Amino acid sequence: MSTVQADHPSPASNAPRWRGWLLDGLSGRAARHPGPHGTPPAEHKGHSWWRVMCLTGVDYFSTLGYQPGIAALAAGLLSPFATLVLIALTLFGALPVYRRVAKESPNGEGSIAMLERLLPWWAGKLLVLVLLGFAATDFVITMTLSAADASAHVVENPFAPPLLHGANLWITLVLLAALGAVFLKGFREAIGIAVGLVGTYLVLNVVVLATSAWQVLSHPVVVGDWWGAMTAGHSSPLAIVGVALLVFPKLALGMSGFETGVAVMPQVRGDAADTAAHPAGRIRGTRRLLTTAALVMSGFLLLSSLATTLLIPQHEFESGGSANGRALAYLAHEYLGEAFGTVYDLSTIAILWFAGASAMAGLLNLVPRYLPRYGMAPEWARAVRPLVLIFVAIAFGITVLFDADVDEQSGAYATGVLVLMLSASFASTVAARHRRHRAAAVGFGAITLVFGYTLITNVIERPDGLKIALLFILGILLTSFASRVHRAFELRAVQVEFDDTAQRLIDAALTAGPLRVIANEPDERDEAEYREKEYSQREETHIPDGRPVLFLEVTVRDSSDFTTDLHVQGEERYGAQILRVEGAGVANTIAAVLMQLREHTGEVPHVYFNWTEGHPLSHLLRFLVFGDGEVAPVTREVLRRAEPTPALRPRVHVG
Repeated sequence: MSTVQADHPSPASNAPRWRGWLLDGLSGRAARHPGPHGTPPAEHKGHSWWRVMCLTGVDYFSTLGYQPGIAALAAGLLSPFATLVLIALTLFGALPVYRRVAKESPNGEGSIAMLERLLPWWAGKLLVLVLLGFAATDFVITMTLSAADASAHVVENPFAPPLLHGANLWITLVLLAALGAVFLKGFREAIGIAVGLVGTYLVLNVVVLATSAWQVLSHPVVVGDWWGAMTAGHSSPLAIVGVALLVFPKLALGMSGFETGVAVMPQVRGDAADTAAHPAGRIRGTRRLLTTAALVMSGFLLLSSLATTLLIPQHEFESGGSANGRALAYLAHEYLGEAFGTVYDLSTIAILWFAGASAMAGLLNLVPRYLPRYGMAPEWARAVRPLVLIFVAIAFGITVLFDADVDEQSGAYATGVLVLMLSASFASTVAARHRRHRAAAVGFGAITLVFGYTLITNVIERPDGLKIALLFILGILLTSFASRVHRAFELRAVQVEFDDTAQRLIDAALTAGPLRVIANEPDERDEAEYREKEYSQREETHIPDGRPVLFLEVTVRDSSDFTTDLHVQGEERYGAQILRVEGAGVANTIAAVLMQLREHTGEVPHVYFNWTEGHPLSHLLRFLVFGDGEVAPVTREVLRRAEPTPALRPRVHVG
């Protein structure tokens, strides 16, 4: 068996230094770049699950910086009860779903890849593009919201210079620029940094919450006051539970981080017996990661909700209040002094800023996994630095649009989080059903309904989130299809592989001179078809008498695919020598095989076509959507772009 790699010069080669730096790491071979945390280097054996948990934890745990304040604004005195509902949905909804996702998609693709496999052809691609729009909403708003909350901690610190007061927007933009600079320089040792940040932040939160608990125990009257005020506004326990159920969707931010948790699965160290197809140790470690993170976060959410509701006046949570977006920091300053409060602020600012790094890493994992593979992004989209510049520019725009307001951005953030969780629960439901796990399918179906209700409620209450997500989706759809049309005439082959029979047929035909290849659309594939095809081509295109010919037959497997591996199989049928191959498009596949025949034999091959009847525009649309259409001129155009030197270009004959 012979394999020929479809290597092409990297776009960064023979380029100015700045362009080489910008496109560093871009390979011309295949659009399969997994992102900075997607696939560790070959020599890298992975990390312990708890260390990787800290990488996702900078996103998940950092929500403590603003979640209690958002919960107080959304639920008021019922914040602890609404938080209990959120915890129940986390432990009995999101956690089981993502434990299933970790099993079904252990290489970091997440729930999007699970859904992609459910729908064939263009439907699957469109679904992925829509979900990428919501994922982009989630991750970009993570960056902007976290940076905005970090700026709130800077401004509210008593030691902050006066010139920073009211400068939230500019501080947020500076933090986002610094985040982009880190990724432009090279994002290394992220896990080590994350472990230190998460460890320090959680320890400081334990101190704040323990101090708050002591304050409550020392002044039990605050519990009575809270309970009296709450029961005065809600006549019965049933009313309290009902209101808590109604308002908890506004607290959905407390579930962020699960999608990032499965995205970085390849970083989790597996067992020695793990294989690429069955990484049992990695799956087990990731499930521990998800479970531990959910349990730890649930405890902190409940305690922080109780502490902030009992000890902070409600008006302080309002816009402009001292606890707005920084409820736990308010308690740190109030009960532990300005020095400790400043240390807490610095830790919170650092982890919120690094939460943006986790989100950026998530984006850099998702986009190169899908868009270049679909042909829906330029080649440079597989390089990290150009994407960083684009994402930072988008984050700047979102920050200016929302004026760096944490509360205003929370709706868009929750929308992105909930859509991804809804898609994950639906994918888990379908996966369980396919495996005939009836009880699991019913359970995941119920979770899907709950997430659906939560999403709908959140969208009705805060439609800005959906509007922002739709803008992302529209932008991705338009740029993706424009890129697909622009790149339609590329070779689109990762590698071309000839089996032993194909190799033998090629070598035999080569003894009579340059290869003569007849492009044949396989129909009946009987003796009459091959005899008639060969006769007509020899008659109309003047193939030299006595020269052997090879038939090349292309079957379109999935025209929505873009880059693909080509496996050419040889076959002898009714005396005809045939090369058969499956590809995403007829013309591109023929051109790729011809180019590799030239490389393999050292001779420029000739290919022979018949003209196709029909309108050119309809053929163009068929080529873009179905991968066929008028094959001859498209093949010639693909070859022209692939080989600029006419003397080296495979010859195209049309009769």
